[in-house]
Amino acid sequence: MHHHHQYFSLPPSPSPPPPPPSLPIAMFILILLLLSSFLFFLLFFLQWFNNPVKGIDRSRRLPPGSMGWPYIGETFKLYTENPNSFFSTRRKRYGDIFKTHILGCPCVMISSPEAAKVVLVSHAHLFKPTYPPSKEKMIGPEALFFHQGHYHSMLKKLVQSSFLPSVLKGSVSEIERIVLGLIPSWENNTINTLQEMKRYAFDVAIHSAFGVTTEAEVKGIKHLYQCLEKGYNSMPLDFPGSSFHKSMKARKLLTETLRKLIQKRRESGNGGGGGLLGVLLRAKDDISINNNKHLSDSQIADNIIGVIFAAHDTTASVLTWLLKYLHDNHDVIRAVTVEQEKIGREIMESKRGLTWEDTKRMPLTSRVIQETLRSASILSFTFREAVEDVEFQGYFIPKGWKVLPVFRSIHHSPDFYPQPEKFDPSRFEVAPRPTTYMPFGNGVHSCPGSELAKLEMLILLHHLTTTYRWKVIGADEGIQYGPFPVPKQGLPVRVIRRKKNNNT
Repeated sequence: MHHHHQYFSLPPSPSPPPPPPSLPIAMFILILLLLSSFLFFLLFFLQWFNNPVKGIDRSRRLPPGSMGWPYIGETFKLYTENPNSFFSTRRKRYGDIFKTHILGCPCVMISSPEAAKVVLVSHAHLFKPTYPPSKEKMIGPEALFFHQGHYHSMLKKLVQSSFLPSVLKGSVSEIERIVLGLIPSWENNTINTLQEMKRYAFDVAIHSAFGVTTEAEVKGIKHLYQCLEKGYNSMPLDFPGSSFHKSMKARKLLTETLRKLIQKRRESGNGGGGGLLGVLLRAKDDISINNNKHLSDSQIADNIIGVIFAAHDTTASVLTWLLKYLHDNHDVIRAVTVEQEKIGREIMESKRGLTWEDTKRMPLTSRVIQETLRSASILSFTFREAVEDVEFQGYFIPKGWKVLPVFRSIHHSPDFYPQPEKFDPSRFEVAPRPTTYMPFGNGVHSCPGSELAKLEMLILLHHLTTTYRWKVIGADEGIQYGPFPVPKQGLPVRVIRRKKNNNT
């Protein structure tokens, strides 16, 4: 045992030591250069040492493709290029199955419907869902995304039960209330579409997660989420001051806040209350998971945090694209407006709010949403991992390699979608073949919240198209990534009230 106290008994020094002479800038730059080249060679050596292809039986055919730079692989290309060109250049060069190296992992990308079906559905047991460990830490290790088998299927059932039509029916008026509270603040203003859509989708997600809440309960949660999100796509470097570190601190506080809320709900005596939280609190499992007959606080917290995370970011990105496509396609927005006004008139006449049944009578608007999901494909791919060596369509995939079904390539394939670059909702007048259309994934890990997402889009579009028009500000047609592709700068638009009697 060291005696630490001796350090504190030194007499105070009479005068501070003189400051060290400052390093000349040139010297500083030289040191930086040396350090960075050393780092590069270290990475190069590590990559050579850990070469994903080294030591693999050469007689077995790996898929074609390039592993890119040492360690970094093709990560930057993937996250900074237009995703369409990233995937299409590689498909042209290598075909539907190719290898690459992303986020420090060797990967096989798959862009044919048949192959995607094998990975996600028919042989799903050979390909487990996988996420970079930093994301698991941030969302929570017990969230259902990260599991297979009994725990996953039990949780999936519980989460699905909180998004059933019977439950969503009751949420329509609450979602409508959120819309009507938000839209008026846009009028005659220039808004950042993505930011506003995040606000909207977040409020809906909170409602789905907790049911009825007080402003005080959710204010802290909202703030902590924003901190968490800032570091979500950062490099997982955990030291004071780094984005990842700040995110992890917010994540800890989020757990504490939720635990208090869980405690309050457990004691309130009304069976756990509403929302997914209520469902999870009431859950009794037949096969005990943790020797008691219900979910632990940390299991509940991880799943609530995970669901809110998954729900608001993705939905906000799709809504941003919706506004962009409607803005750019006059005939489409006209047709949607006609459909929505007809429903609007009936609602006015019978002096009621929007209902679940109303949202089922919006076939054209629904096709616009379907085409937006196809065209924007904000989830370009999903991560799986080979649990053993797999022989796959004539190629060999080594155990531990990541396997990525690329939804975007399938959604943009001219074989299934003639003129894939064109925004054309009428293509969904005929139902697509299931494996050619997977905006919400496929198989046991498909998205349980897809119906809620469509519902909140329909309700927002109803009020937006019947009352307002919007003009995109700035001519930049680019795309930004973070973590999902959205129009540049989050699509700044100017929102004005519509002149009635014309559908423009």
